[in-house]
This record gives sequence, C-alpha cells and structure tokens, in this order.
Amino acid sequence: MKELISKGIGEARELLDSRRISARELTEAYLSRIESLDGRVKAYVTVTGERALEDAEKADRLIASGENVGPLTGIPLGIKDVIITEGIRTTCSSRMLENFVPPFNATVMDLLEQQGAVMLGKLNMDEFAMGSTTENSAFFNTANPWDTNRIPGGSSGGSAAAVAARLCVAALGSDTGGSIRQPASHCGVVGMKPTYGRVSRFGLVAFASSLDQIGPMTRDVKDCAILLQAIAGHDHRDSTSVPVDVQDYAAALEEGLKGMRVGVPEEYFVKGLSSEVEKIVRDGISRLREQGAEIVPVSLPHTEYAVAVYYIIAPAEASSNLSRFDGVRYGFRAEGYENLVDMYRKSRSQGFGEEVKRRIMIGTYCLSAGFYDAFYLKASKVRTLIAEDFRRAFDKCDVLAAPVTPDSAPERGEMTDDPLKMYLSDICTIPVNLAGLPGISVPCGLDNRGMPVGLQLIGNHFQEPMLLKAAYNLELATDSIGLWPEL
Repeated sequence: MKELISKGIGEARELLDSRRISARELTEAYLSRIESLDGRVKAYVTVTGERALEDAEKADRLIASGENVGPLTGIPLGIKDVIITEGIRTTCSSRMLENFVPPFNATVMDLLEQQGAVMLGKLNMDEFAMGSTTENSAFFNTANPWDTNRIPGGSSGGSAAAVAARLCVAALGSDTGGSIRQPASHCGVVGMKPTYGRVSRFGLVAFASSLDQIGPMTRDVKDCAILLQAIAGHDHRDSTSVPVDVQDYAAALEEGLKGMRVGVPEEYFVKGLSSEVEKIVRDGISRLREQGAEIVPVSLPHTEYAVAVYYIIAPAEASSNLSRFDGVRYGFRAEGYENLVDMYRKSRSQGFGEEVKRRIMIGTYCLSAGFYDAFYLKASKVRTLIAEDFRRAFDKCDVLAAPVTPDSAPERGEMTDDPLKMYLSDICTIPVNLAGLPGISVPCGLDNRGMPVGLQLIGNHFQEPMLLKAAYNLELATDSIGLWPEL
C-alpha cells in the first residue's frame, strides 16, 4: 500500500495506463489509509467510500476500452467541503448545513467527473471558509500531519492535511484571503490560487464573491499544473468567469529561469516575520537566482492597508451572502421559536459559529446607513491602490517572491482566543486576492521545529504558465521535494 500512496498524479497515471495497477486497487489503498490514519489527522468530514469504488470501476472500464483517458481518470481526490457535490452532503463545516445534500454539482465537479476522477470524500475546513486554522469547524479540529499538536492552517486545512498525509493524491481548496496558500505552506504541499475568473465559482458556497477562488492543492508543481488544467476555463454559469483561453500548463514547466525577472517586495519582509521563515524564504530566492533569474527589488507601498481593507470588504460580502441561511428554505432551523423573526434569530444564532457571527456583524456594520462611505467605499478605493501597486511592480518583473506567512504552523489553540492574531497571519496573502492575481505556495524547507515553510510566488493576471515555471524551478532547486510526514 505504501508504494501506491507514494505516487503523485503523473506517476499514478503511468501505472494505470500500463495496467500495472487498477483504479480500484489505488482507491482501496487510499480508503484503507483513511480508515487507519484519519482518526489522527481528521481531514475528512465525509468519506464517500462506496461512491469512490464505483467511480474507480468506471475508470477501469474506460482504461480497458482503449479510449483516450484524461490525466485524472482513476485518480483519487479529496474535495473541500465548500464545493457543491450532487447527492453528497456539503456542510461547509457548519451546523447550518450539517445535513444539506445538494441537488446539483459545482462546475469543477462536473469537469472532474467528465475526466473520470475518483472522489474519496469531502474535507474539513474553517466554517464557511472563515478562519486560518481549521479550528473554526463546527465538527472537529484537523491536525497538521507534521506535528498533530499543531494546526494545518486554514481555511482549506483539511485539504492541505489530506495531501500531506497521503490521504488522497491531490485535493481542491478555495482561497479568499490565503486559504489555499497558507495551509499549503504549513503542511508542506503545493497550493495555488488562480487568477480571479480563471476557475468557475459556480457551486462554490460563497464567502466573499469578489475574492473567492477554487484552486489545486498537490504534492508537487507538475501535479498542480495537471489539476489546474482540468478545472480552468470559462463557464457561462459564473458571471465572473473570464473567457480567456486555457494554456497548456504542464508544457510551461521548463528547466531554467534565464531571462526571468523576480521581484522581491520590501514590504513583505517586515517586523513580525520570523527570522527562520525569512532565512528560508531568502534562501529560496537565492535558489531562483542560481536557476538564472534576475532578482529585482520592488515596492508595494499600500501593503500595510491590505488587512484592514480585506476585513471590511470580505465581511461585508459575507454579510450579504450568508443572509440566505435563514432557516426557511434549507439548512438548520431552530426549534421552539415564537414567530418568524424569532425563528430567523434563533436559527442563525444556533446554526453559525462564533467566527462566522463575528464577521457577519462586522460586515453588516460596515454596510449600514451612515457607515457605507466611511468603510466599504473607502476600502474599495484603497483596494484599487493595492492593485495599482502590483501593476507597477509587474512593469519591472515577471513574478514576485515573498513569504506566505509570518511563521510556521502554531500550536493548536494559540489563535482561538486572539482573532486579531489570526487575521494578521494572512498579511502576506491577502493583497493577492484583493488584486485578483494568481499566487502559489511552494515548499522551501523545514524550520528548526521540523515544520514546513513555503515560499509564495505571485504572477500577473492569467500568467499562470509563467508562475508555474518559476515554481517548478524553485522546487527543483530545493531539498524539500518528496518530503512528507511519517504518521
């Protein structure tokens, strides 16, 4: 079994196509590992074992038929539980949707099913994707496989932990302010937030509609390119989806960075950044130089306002998006209410967790009469300034290199009583979402506690091929390829 679960997408594809293993054998190996180890990691909210074996048998029949199969045919994947799955419980790790079974698929799920991918189950997260630790799940905390006393990051903590612990070949996450890149860094996997509009958001339960984006979480950059290829593209059901041609991402993975300009923003190396993280990240940037890249200093002067801007815009949009959860049409409904208003109040008070309620209140306040101009409108203007900073930086460079988080994964409970500390942990990732840019976290080394540290690369709009090329060469130049925790 260990040999089977050690294979990434590309290696598993070769074994499946040559008929040396079957998709059923591969799927059974992962289901067995989930059964034996997920009690310690707690990555899965729902394991769809029966469905996975059916998907695997379909994949085996397709492979046996000799037809052209896709790169993901028969590949077992995990799906963040914020992505709608037809006939399979989708909870958003919230009591509000604990028993919700959707009648349709998200677009990304349709695309994966068309390729014959195997879904192992739905992965734990911070409730409605609000949090950076996966401790805001209504069900249980997910552990970091490198040290089960530490958090995996969030909100896609279940996805990152599952990939790191080899509980799936790869996974899908979502990123609103760093929710793919930050847990990827903490768990030592590759995590990519594509350009806003590159991947359909249809069927992604909305947190902040102008910021949310689905993306891949994988073992290496090649697998990231393959999974992104499968889910990228225009979707008429998503009004924010952009009709830009999807390039061959795997073909962009060339060795050598000669001629590439890598910008290093001084504002990302500030007080509060762990000295160990800074050293590992700067060593990674030096590796990029050794690969032929030119290192260029750049400035993003409005970075200091990003967290404040985000925590006005994101909660404001959340306040609007989460108003649909009212106990009437679907989801949790409280008992013992006296009238309609009392039902609304009790259902939302009991159905939502503390962090979700906190953000709804912040957002409602920012949008209320007399405060809209002072908060939301002003934040939107500063957001434009942040985007302009990036535009000017990309006049001087092709990609940017920076830390993902100020420190490696903290111990469980360290942030639960200090929301501000949790909010500030996303200071390096939030600006990318505000500007709608693609970003990727690539494992770059281990700190003295043996915990992974990622380096963040940021690209211009729809320049995923350039970003993946830089990430691939960084991966080749580091010693972290193939490192994974022994649970």
